[in-house]
Amino acid sequence: MVTVRIKKLKHFDESLPLPSYETDGAAGADIMASLGPGEKLVLAPGERFLIPTGLVFEIPKGFEVQVRPRSGLSYKTSLMVLNSPGTIDSDYRGEVKIIMGNLGNKDEIISHGDRVAQLVVVPVMQANFSATDSLSETKRGSGGFGSTGR
Repeated sequence: MVTVRIKKLKHFDESLPLPSYETDGAAGADIMASLGPGEKLVLAPGERFLIPTGLVFEIPKGFEVQVRPRSGLSYKTSLMVLNSPGTIDSDYRGEVKIIMGNLGNKDEIISHGDRVAQLVVVPVMQANFSATDSLSETKRGSGGFGSTGR
């Protein structure tokens, strides 16, 4: 298990828990909106907003934290994490904010303390990118965007 250190910012509500796994087998840890006690945010159709969490992460080098939608929230509302999966790099030291959008046709409400996304800690590897004049051939070739059928 890897440790992600978390700094609480001044506007973080101490009554909220840190990101946590809801079950023993969960891959994602739920993270909550830290809007301020009793605060709500109304997202109109087509609107997007950066949801504050009040948290800053120190992620070990060689890892990233992916920000993904919560399936229940996506199913029950028109809210969606827009850049999914979003990446929090190991060298980023700013507040973690969730890019949330309303893809529906009616207003959606996010309340303080709502679980707005899930975080998945994933190992990463950097690559060397090298220019070349030729690449190896494959059966698929340049086929993409449905070229293998339905």
